[in-house]
Amino acid sequence: MRFLIFFLIGFLSFSSIAQDRPQATFGSPNTIELTMTTFDEDTEAAGLVLFETGRNTVQLINDRIRLVKEVYVKMKVLDARNFQHATISIPYYTGGTFDEKVKDLEAITHNNKLKSYLKQASIFTEDPVSNWGVKKFTFPNVQDGSVLEYRYTIESPYFSNLGGWQFQSTIPKLYTEFETEIPGNYVYRRSLVGNEELYINDVSLKENCFWLPGYEVNADCEVALYAMKDVPAFKKESHMLSEKNYMARVNYELKEYYDFKGNKTEYTREWRDVDKEFRFDKDLGRQLGYKNFFEKNLPTSVLSMGDPLEKAKAIYYFIQNHFNYNGKQRILNDIRVKEAFEEKVGNSSEINISLINALEAAGLDATLVLIATRDQALPTKLYPVLTEFNYAIALLKIGEATYLLDATSKFTPFAVLPAIALNNQGRVLDIKNGSYWIDIVPYKKNVAYINAQLRFTEDQKITGKVSETYVGYPAVIERKLMAEQGLEDFKKEKQKLTTDANLTAFTVENQRNVSGNLKESYQVTITPELTSNKVYLSPFFLQAFYDENPFKLNYRSYPVDFGYPVSQTFLLNLDLSNQYTITEVPQNTIVKLPEDAGECSVVYGTTGGKLSIRFSFKLNQHYFTPEKYNSLKEFFNAVVTMQNKEMIVLEKS
Repeated sequence: MRFLIFFLIGFLSFSSIAQDRPQATFGSPNTIELTMTTFDEDTEAAGLVLFETGRNTVQLINDRIRLVKEVYVKMKVLDARNFQHATISIPYYTGGTFDEKVKDLEAITHNNKLKSYLKQASIFTEDPVSNWGVKKFTFPNVQDGSVLEYRYTIESPYFSNLGGWQFQSTIPKLYTEFETEIPGNYVYRRSLVGNEELYINDVSLKENCFWLPGYEVNADCEVALYAMKDVPAFKKESHMLSEKNYMARVNYELKEYYDFKGNKTEYTREWRDVDKEFRFDKDLGRQLGYKNFFEKNLPTSVLSMGDPLEKAKAIYYFIQNHFNYNGKQRILNDIRVKEAFEEKVGNSSEINISLINALEAAGLDATLVLIATRDQALPTKLYPVLTEFNYAIALLKIGEATYLLDATSKFTPFAVLPAIALNNQGRVLDIKNGSYWIDIVPYKKNVAYINAQLRFTEDQKITGKVSETYVGYPAVIERKLMAEQGLEDFKKEKQKLTTDANLTAFTVENQRNVSGNLKESYQVTITPELTSNKVYLSPFFLQAFYDENPFKLNYRSYPVDFGYPVSQTFLLNLDLSNQYTITEVPQNTIVKLPEDAGECSVVYGTTGGKLSIRFSFKLNQHYFTPEKYNSLKEFFNAVVTMQNKEMIVLEKS
């Protein structure tokens, strides 16, 4: 039989007319490339990709079928000081019977006619992490104007590691292409990510492209060429999920394989197949079988509690306090719950699977949830790709209520996930009823509240008491800072927020009791500057929540994701003590986002010889589509103006 193309792809179409296809030769940049000093399309770019290509073919090497990946990249350096792409990392898989091999690695730095070649001694191999090694090198003699070239080949026995191609980067690309020549008995699913359009989208059939000794009939190949040109740099900005969700790329996922006898092997499975395997997996399913172990190790006082929710909270805090998180995220390997509990140190899955076991031991309904953290791409929902998940949390059901739990952090209260886990959706692996998707909804009551009661003293100083209360994620942030800096240094850093301030009598309530609201209080003394018998005060001389607008792009093609909604309030009462009169205050202001997504207001009071300020900021939504970017940007412009660009003028009586 002859193997034809098994073609399953949604976004692609056959192109009858091929586009002009640029070419380049390693080691021979042209005069224009060598002499160019600016890039008018992006004057902020420290460099750009002039040309790059990736080619994947199937070859017979030493009587073994191998996937051969050939990569060639040519870059231009415009600003060497700020160019971040002179160090190259090449990952390769090491976790199977055979390792992938990185071969024929070469690199050249061109400075006009001077060529600096990469020495083999300058190529380093980093130790494998989670079955992946890295070849790493830095280009020699990089200067403003340099042209950098490198190429390499990877031989792989793992056809599921074809992966795909990254068309977009944090620097512009003039031309980037990806070509595959694969026998039709390998069937891949493909998807295009990002908003950039393909310049070349060409798929064709190449007959008799691959043969094996002993087989009379050769295989036909699908030849696919995908390319983009003039790809803009991806501009990262605050409050976003991983750039992996938005940067233009093509993904390849091996769906199935037919051997040369016609036998079929499926690689892309359905969730029901994963559910069956999950029950017996030693690193996931079987680790949920320690109910009896945790029943023996939970405090009797906890197990005897009657109220299910209070019992769940007690178990959560017991596990949270028992473990120290080692910072490792594991899903598919290295999960040993019993050993981790006994050593009191565990990775993310060991801690949260321990939590599930403990909840089950107490008669509560708890289930494992797989997620990708915010620094990872969102998992595809079309079919299961377990390698797209890197983290496990717990789902607890009590009656009609559900709670998502993660006990890895010492600073998160019950049902408040660490911010890194707030990544849209997770997959619940329910052994009894089958898996399903669940929305990851952030904790909603996130409050920062500051109340300052101040007065002028006879020696023209401002003094008084400041009380701060934090709830939800603001409390998590404050507690983490206290733990990292220590209370004394934390107080010093807080003191630096206010010019010429001195903080005394600093106290903290509920620093380690994360179930309670975090409260800070202190006495503050400030010496304002007197100029021509006047004092010029910024309304938020104690603390401004927003020093600058986090949104600066002219256009943002991807959503804004704050992670969670938030409410911030600043109250200040300043008794002028009959020493000053108010001659100028800013206007009361209120700005709102459309559809009640948020609002910010500031109100000034000037009666009875006192100055009062009430600042209120509310962000009711945490997710905004790109279409709402401009209104969000204008909103924060107004907030920054309120807090930083207006003055109060007091005159000595």
